Amino acid sequence: MPKLVVASTNAGKVKEFKEILKESSFEVISQSELEVESADIIETGRSYTSNAIAKATAIAKLTGLATIADDSGLEIDALRGAPGPVSARYGMNLYNQGIQTDHDRNMLILDRLRDIPISGRSARFRACIALVLPGNLPATREGICEGRIALEPKGDNGFGYDPIFLIRDGRSFAELGSYKNEISHRARALFAIRSVLEKFN
Repeated sequence: MPKLVVASTNAGKVKEFKEILKESSFEVISQSELEVESADIIETGRSYTSNAIAKATAIAKLTGLATIADDSGLEIDALRGAPGPVSARYGMNLYNQGIQTDHDRNMLILDRLRDIPISGRSARFRACIALVLPGNLPATREGICEGRIALEPKGDNGFGYDPIFLIRDGRSFAELGSYKNEISHRARALFAIRSVLEKFN
């Protein structure tokens, strides 16, 4: 069975990739399992697509294997689309407040939205998946999940902004368990790119 490397050191993200792609004809492994470092990968922050391609291309060159990567972000309308492509680093440079953890970033966003009612908290998660196959140009697909920002964190599962992102029924991503992998932005992008994977195999 051919190997597919997930270009990420984020354990939560890698777990989602493996779960969503478990029915594919590839053995999905993380770059950490291959002991591949990614310190030299530079994310410009200009677009999800360019960041995803940069990550997938870099790890593919290091491993010589088919590689998949994503770049995703939370876009909040009341914050003019922020944090967007810099979601993973939101607040680290702009605010000198010791913003380091997922919880810190969630609290920062809730503080910035403190005067906004739930009706004005529309938001979406957006993901771009980049697939780099040996001898081929990168293929990309996008997935979007609409929702809104909660008034306070909810749920104990997931990672990142999951505790503050609500879907239509009022549950947060952190309350969904495995159902998240059916409806999330990342799942939608991965489902879309699976056909490219299967053609390669």
